Amino acid sequence: MSTGAAHVLRRVVLAPLVVVVTALVWVSLPVWLIVAALLSPVLPGRWRALRLLWVVLLYLTCETVLLLVLWGLWFSSALGRRIRTPYFEGIHYDLVQGVMWVFFNEARRVLALRIETDGPTPDAHPGVPILVACRHAGPGDSFTLIHALMHWYRREPRVVLKDTLAWDPAIDVILRRIPARFIDPREDDVEQHITELAHGLDENDAFVIFPEGGNFTPARRQRAIERLHKLGMERMARRAEAMTHVLAPRPGGFIAALDGAPDADVVLVAHTGLDHVLTVADLWRELPMDKRIVMRWWQVPREEIPAGREERIEWLFGWWERIDEWVAHHRPEDLSSGRR
Repeated sequence: MSTGAAHVLRRVVLAPLVVVVTALVWVSLPVWLIVAALLSPVLPGRWRALRLLWVVLLYLTCETVLLLVLWGLWFSSALGRRIRTPYFEGIHYDLVQGVMWVFFNEARRVLALRIETDGPTPDAHPGVPILVACRHAGPGDSFTLIHALMHWYRREPRVVLKDTLAWDPAIDVILRRIPARFIDPREDDVEQHITELAHGLDENDAFVIFPEGGNFTPARRQRAIERLHKLGMERMARRAEAMTHVLAPRPGGFIAALDGAPDADVVLVAHTGLDHVLTVADLWRELPMDKRIVMRWWQVPREEIPAGREERIEWLFGWWERIDEWVAHHRPEDLSSGRR
């Protein structure tokens, strides 16, 4: 499907469909509640069906409210002609922060999650733009990262995302109105897009990138190692084989971000707790979660970042080895023992 056709499908079909489905679910909610209540006693876990129903309903409702408000903002911005002005950009950031606060806090309550921070926060040097390089291990942990940057640390994130995430209608609309990029890893100009997005960061901005390029899975880890072998990077391949909880980082995008934001410090983020929750099926199996998400932040001043490309690659691999070691020591026992 062409890019233009996909764009029309998302805006003309998927976005209205989300609104309709949400309305239908709310109208038929008494039926859903009765079915979920009847199923819960015969299913493992405490009120598993009711919890999942509430999380899905919460997601659909947040998505629908966000879409309706975004449509209203488009009309109020002279049919989109002023939608990318600083005034409307600020409104969109406030809107994202508000919706994420509601969803995050309610989902954390329903799923019985605890969030803990290990070590210093990224505001150890407030007033400095930061490049955030984060381990990628599931949408739950990634969502927590963005929420933490916006709500806890008052940062305005600029995010690099895979283009497949644009199929979420609300994400598609709002991230095209604030500084962000959907990228196709197969394209040749990915690093140029990243450099352009990282340019002009101010003191409350946070450029967010996931150097691994995808969520960690054993199969992806093996493919990353094989890719290094094919490129003739045998030493890096051996180092990647020694890392068992992270993928070998792809340094091109990270280096492009460094070039685009020459004054920014770097924040590296590790997390663990929801590593294995990647799909709705995973979410269903784990409910009620009763999990603890642990996050670790390291802030590196810009003057400590190497200047040369090869030195930066070596530096990034070294940090990813450190993140792998941290995950190994902080991973929950049920994951460390091999349960999935």
